[in-house]
Amino acid sequence: MAAARAATATVTHYKAAGYRYHTLMNVSSKPERTRLSAEDWELAAMQLIADQGVGAVAVEALARQLGVTKGSFYWHFRTREALLNATLERWEQHGEREIFSQIELIADPRERLPELFRRVAHELQSHRVYAALLKALDHPQVVPVMARVSQRRMDFLTTAYREAGLPPPQALNRARLTYAAYVGFLQLNFTLGLPRINHEEFDAYVEHMIATLIPA
Repeated sequence: MAAARAATATVTHYKAAGYRYHTLMNVSSKPERTRLSAEDWELAAMQLIADQGVGAVAVEALARQLGVTKGSFYWHFRTREALLNATLERWEQHGEREIFSQIELIADPRERLPELFRRVAHELQSHRVYAALLKALDHPQVVPVMARVSQRRMDFLTTAYREAGLPPPQALNRARLTYAAYVGFLQLNFTLGLPRINHEEFDAYVEHMIATLIPA
């Protein structure tokens, strides 16, 4: 019976704000390197960043969380820095692929902007990672990623406002105001724990932002 238990693989699947995680436990029937993919390590690192910040990402902590030894890690990544780079790239690409590339397909900019606001508002996991990265702007691997992400979002907003009818200078300023409101809300919420609002109140806030910032 002990041998049977040792040969049994238990895989727990769970979802958190669109990201997929796998926790493998008590698996001995396959070489460890075949059980966890690079994606598993990246998603686990992303969750750790969201929960505890960039500084918490460590090979030993992730191995314990995933129920494996460090050997599985080194099959995919040479260093912790390599894992962090891959994780930040995955987070960046998620925003590009799942949000902006789809929003760009909406032809009418007056429909595009409200949809952007509503879609972004409910990307909780991405918000938590962003808030954690805001606290790590002195980290050399974080700075270029945040610079690219911020510029991409500013460019997207400026273009959308301009296509919605605002003159170029006003479109740029409205984009700045919108992005500042987004970053400020994350800082208040995840750093200071304010404002303390429920789901309905948050949805009402998002609709207020749409009515205030998007041209009629």
